[in-house]
Amino acid sequence: MAVKKKVLFVCVGNACRSQMAEGFARSLGGDVMDAESAGLAAALKIPEETHIFMAEKNIDTRDQFPKDLREMDLSRYQLVINMSGYPLPVSVAAEVREWPIQDPIFVSEKKFRVIRDEIEQKVKELIDEMRPRI
Repeated sequence: MAVKKKVLFVCVGNACRSQMAEGFARSLGGDVMDAESAGLAAALKIPEETHIFMAEKNIDTRDQFPKDLREMDLSRYQLVINMSGYPLPVSVAAEVREWPIQDPIFVSEKKFRVIRDEIEQKVKELIDEMRPRI
């Protein structure tokens, strides 16, 4: 069995995008990655919309909580996915990929779902890339 890759998803507040990516990665790709998330400036809590719209995909994110990037041990990760739209404020030895995904804060419910689905698709592509070919 292959060793799982440790992946960190990063956004601004670690309240929406990176939390959704972590939820999808854990649910759909737990065989190939250990996923976590963090934010450049961690929010106080995850908005209820994030939990509700992830539950629509049968993914429970209620045990997740915002974490600050500066408090993470970044040496643990092999891949960092940056969805913040900003340069990471800390040095990372891991591969860093930029995912330009709109922040769903203060958008309509319809747009929030579109962003959620975009994140789901990107995470699925990442999982497919990591999963061994038979």
